[in-house]
Amino acid sequence: MVLFHVIQYVHALGAIVILGTGIGIAFFMLMAHRSADPAFIAKTAEVAVIADFLFTLSAVLLQPVTGGLLMWLSSTSITEGWLMTALGLYLIAGLFWVPVIFMQIEMRDLARTAVVKGAPLPPRYFTLFRRWVLCGIPGFGAVMIILWLMFVKPF
Repeated sequence: MVLFHVIQYVHALGAIVILGTGIGIAFFMLMAHRSADPAFIAKTAEVAVIADFLFTLSAVLLQPVTGGLLMWLSSTSITEGWLMTALGLYLIAGLFWVPVIFMQIEMRDLARTAVVKGAPLPPRYFTLFRRWVLCGIPGFGAVMIILWLMFVKPF
């Protein structure tokens, strides 16, 4: 029983890391974007990419492992409605998160280039930022619903 609770704690912690890192990155990227300062945007995007690889990716890879162990230890069937819904949402969140990483990398690089050239941000940066926001909404929304499903298990 102790093993189950340790794994459950690690699983919940992973979900919180995904959610918290997502909120933090979104906030700081938005604040940097609002500044319109290419140097600030470049540095913020650089840190966001590092945070996504260190924290988000680690937690994203850990979740299926701890989730699978919890299913096994609790004899939970993968066909339970809440779990099937959560897994589908996990896939959706991933499909939106992966492109966001590449957008952050490109926005970082565009901002760095603008700093080196002493030029304003190019139109491509603003296009990427709009796409980044549009991908973030369903991706982040899916993670929020998954967290609710984990705790409530409504069906």
